Amino acid sequence: MTTSKPDKAPQLETRPYPFPKFEGREPVQGDSDTRHIEGSVFVDKGGTKKVLRRRSPLLRLDNLSVIFNDNQVLRDINLKIRRGETIAVIGESGCGKTVLLKNMIGLIAPATGRVLFNGRDLFTLSDKELTETRSHYGFVFQMAALFDSMTISENVAFPLSQHRRTMKRSEITARVEYLLEEVGLNPQIVWDKTPAEISGGMRKRVGFARALAMEPDLMLYDEPTTGLDPIMSDVINELMINARDNRRVAGVLVTHDIKSAIKVANRIVMLYPHSRLAPDEPQIIFDGTPEEIIQSTDPRVAQFIRGEARDRFREA
Repeated sequence: MTTSKPDKAPQLETRPYPFPKFEGREPVQGDSDTRHIEGSVFVDKGGTKKVLRRRSPLLRLDNLSVIFNDNQVLRDINLKIRRGETIAVIGESGCGKTVLLKNMIGLIAPATGRVLFNGRDLFTLSDKELTETRSHYGFVFQMAALFDSMTISENVAFPLSQHRRTMKRSEITARVEYLLEEVGLNPQIVWDKTPAEISGGMRKRVGFARALAMEPDLMLYDEPTTGLDPIMSDVINELMINARDNRRVAGVLVTHDIKSAIKVANRIVMLYPHSRLAPDEPQIIFDGTPEEIIQSTDPRVAQFIRGEARDRFREA
């Protein structure tokens, strides 16, 4: 569906979300026990660390295992993600992080276990039901994955044209303009450009805008800062934080960027390759806050956080 370029930046009658603040965010005022987003880790007035966990999780993995031929990639993964919570999944290459993301969205079926979104097992749904459920996800791909033959505005409008067929063209135009502004891009400049005509950082932000188009409940981020300079990486970090704090969107961030994981995530989960585990050892070797992972005494966690080769040099 072609979107018309806005003449004077048409505005939505009411903007459903505030524009993100990239610096100087002020803390929430009022009673900290009642104003924090459910699922988030915070420190109350008495200095006690708490996690709000009253409601059922948005996404739940129960005893999830994945086997390709004779190669076990994931084993007995148990994980819960709640609304307003962002978790970072870290671990060395080949430990199953991307496979885990594909399980979460229903692209790879587990050998055993369940993936429940809003209490419904993804792998018991019909094709129609699964397609509808996936419309509640937003996916930010590692290389943005924009359509080369489409303009920037058409890329962002694509989910709306496919799943919101009752929307008028003027409504889609206004929505696309708002989303581009939200990720820090000027609609007047990028509207009719193709992905090849903008920078890598801008493409990442366009991909982010497209992922937000359907107002998802859960955002999945696959190495979103890969290939970016430190400043643009932090812009992407701020977009993830704002998606969580302003939209109350849950997020799963798969990354090797420890700085990004520590800044963005409420919780950090570390996977370890199945082949390197003891027979009955859990594959999730760490699940805690960014502050806790920095102080972890597990040598495998410390080695990864510090980026040290140690004995792995000989193995390589």
